[in-house]
Amino acid sequence: KSPFYAEMGGQVGDRGWLISADGKKTDIIDTKRENNLPVHIVKKLPEDMTAAFTAKIDREMRVRSECNHSATHLLHEALREVLGTHVEQKGSFVSPDSLRFDFSHFQKVTDEEIRKVEMIVNRKIRENVSLEEHRHVPIAQAKEMGAMALFGEKYGEEVRVVRFGSSVELCGGTHIASTGLIGSMYVVSESSIAAGVRRIEAVTAEGAEKQFYMAQDMIRELHSMFNNVPNLPMTIRKSIEENADLKKQLADYIKERVAALKQHILSHAIDKNGVKLFLYKGKGNLEAFKDIAFQIKGEFPTEEKVFFIAGIEEHDKCGLVIMLSDSLVAGDLNAAKLIKEGAKYIQGGGGGQPHFATAGGKNKAGLSQAIEAILDAAGLN
Repeated sequence: KSPFYAEMGGQVGDRGWLISADGKKTDIIDTKRENNLPVHIVKKLPEDMTAAFTAKIDREMRVRSECNHSATHLLHEALREVLGTHVEQKGSFVSPDSLRFDFSHFQKVTDEEIRKVEMIVNRKIRENVSLEEHRHVPIAQAKEMGAMALFGEKYGEEVRVVRFGSSVELCGGTHIASTGLIGSMYVVSESSIAAGVRRIEAVTAEGAEKQFYMAQDMIRELHSMFNNVPNLPMTIRKSIEENADLKKQLADYIKERVAALKQHILSHAIDKNGVKLFLYKGKGNLEAFKDIAFQIKGEFPTEEKVFFIAGIEEHDKCGLVIMLSDSLVAGDLNAAKLIKEGAKYIQGGGGGQPHFATAGGKNKAGLSQAIEAILDAAGLN
């Protein structure tokens, strides 16, 4: 026999200590069940395995698990009340920190339904319903009592019945003495885990309190961000709409700017040894110039020799972009190798493919030298 609850039925095993006569503690970090016997998992074996020990469970952890376990019973009943009697438990996990409850249902549980379930459970908690425990009950009698057999559990001829008011289940786990000790329950998430099976994750007691405080802090912060407006949801929605409109305007402006820059660069082509050289140095956006590079390449047939290079200043950093036509790559020029020649002048690094490469750095003053070094290496100076 052991006072430690061994993991079973979704509830994790107890933790605690074995205390020797001289006060030395052996930490029990988990309790499993093998061949119907409890197996105590320890970090380190006691020095004297033959000594007598006092077994002491971590009561705080046990109570937190009990709160979550009892809450799954209330949750099960509430789900059947809100969603229908087709709801059956398909699995569960109960630990000191949270609970997880899997159940049969054919569609997503709506926010309104989750709220109803929470309200029913929390009402039962406030009613402080006492635990009724019936041991060694014949299975047929237990079913007559209205006890629900749970998915995946194997039952003998005699079972243990756990009742909290109208919630009656066959259960071998540990529970709190009355529902009031749970404090409250808060649903953290609802999701699908398989066809026709949903999962609810929830917290109770201090865990539910923390969720409440987090929500309260978030609302206070949002009120502060929006100058304590009276209608926060409406203000946030309006802000999101305005932000989306501004993003569209900015995207349109960038698109126009890119088109104008492309035309400007195209109109300033330099002919170097039969190569069309397109060069830009100035302020800009590295991502935009990547698009420009590909667009300029697309303006010419593949056999045309086209060399595009840009040195871009962007806020406190800078970058280089090189694009080569297929004909130049076929002639043994390699953008990835060329970019490395320039990257060292901007105190950065880069790479890419034979036809396209980029580099980023922090030394904007070195952009001109970087471009010259790349053109020298390409034989275009």
